[in-house]
Amino acid sequence: GREGGGAMESAAKGGFVLANLAEVVERVLGFLPTKALLRAAWECARRTLRTRQRIAWVSALEPGPAESHALVRALARELEKVHVLPQTVLYIADAETFSGHEECHEQKKARKRNSKETALALEKLLPKRCQVLGLVTPGIVVTPMGSSSNQPQEIEEGEAGFALLFPKIDGVKIHTFHFSKDVKNRVFDESKFAEAGLKNNPDLRVVLLFGYNSWKTGATRFLHQIVNPLNEKSIILAGGQVESFTSLTSENNHAQPGDACGVVGLAFSGPQIQSATVLLDQDVADERTAEAAMQRLKAANIPEHNTIGFMFACVGRGYRHYKTKRNMEADAFRKFFPNVPLFGFFGHGEIGCDRIVTGNFVLRECNDIKDDLLHGYTTVMTLIHLGSTK
Repeated sequence: GREGGGAMESAAKGGFVLANLAEVVERVLGFLPTKALLRAAWECARRTLRTRQRIAWVSALEPGPAESHALVRALARELEKVHVLPQTVLYIADAETFSGHEECHEQKKARKRNSKETALALEKLLPKRCQVLGLVTPGIVVTPMGSSSNQPQEIEEGEAGFALLFPKIDGVKIHTFHFSKDVKNRVFDESKFAEAGLKNNPDLRVVLLFGYNSWKTGATRFLHQIVNPLNEKSIILAGGQVESFTSLTSENNHAQPGDACGVVGLAFSGPQIQSATVLLDQDVADERTAEAAMQRLKAANIPEHNTIGFMFACVGRGYRHYKTKRNMEADAFRKFFPNVPLFGFFGHGEIGCDRIVTGNFVLRECNDIKDDLLHGYTTVMTLIHLGSTK
């Protein structure tokens, strides 16, 4: 019985040391000069944060009191509890309530001001040095917080939004970009692609693109000038036409001229990134055909761990398209990807095609015809895998 007693004794001692560890650490730190003390605390925190490389998100699905948008309230409440330090944030909110509930044309200016205020309120909550891209769209696709396997919701009317929080991830670079149409030049200066890291970048894997003010004359032509040169088999392109963008903070992005049209986006670079995308065209109009599209996406064999899903759908789809059956496409996605959170929007046009990009990816092209990437009345479903986390 001696050994048993000894084991218990040392366990008790261990417990005592652990219980009083804070005091021990404080004693040791007490000998350090201020500068060294702050450095030690910072190093310690930094090492802990480095282990937190999973993406996090904040969802807003419940309308609340009218004085602020649900996403502002959710972010203010939840950011305290988040385990990552956001380095890049993509937020998307519904146009209707984000910009305020004004009915008539005279109040268009007030709406603009209102959305600016809301955007500033969101940016204020986020870390100073974090790059933010904020979009406003007619409808929202969002996975409720708490678990990656929560049921994603298609919210076509009413107040909703989400903020995707990307920490610094080893081997992954995410950056924002913005091209706005120059009234003077009909031809887009393609050297801007290289500046934005979209050309001569062998690690570029995924580009999410969002066109804004798409109703303006020349907007579609401009979008073609951006999309066509990027249309490479080794890059996943996906996105759509949004109502407007409200935030774009980064060293090299300038404020938009109010009435211009253009393209904003996020580029994901890194050899460990894998991605796949499928296009659900107009004749995907029931459960069976929607699930067949998800099966194509599943066949790409993208790892589900540390992966996010995006859904970019036309406002003409959703429950009207599926004859009053709601949440059809998000449900089909969840059936095949039980643990991948899904985010996105209902917008005014979609960008994408069927394509897979993985580490050992080789696609032999039979012809030189480029995929058509711009669509209407379709849905684009995309998976982005950010590598295996420690």
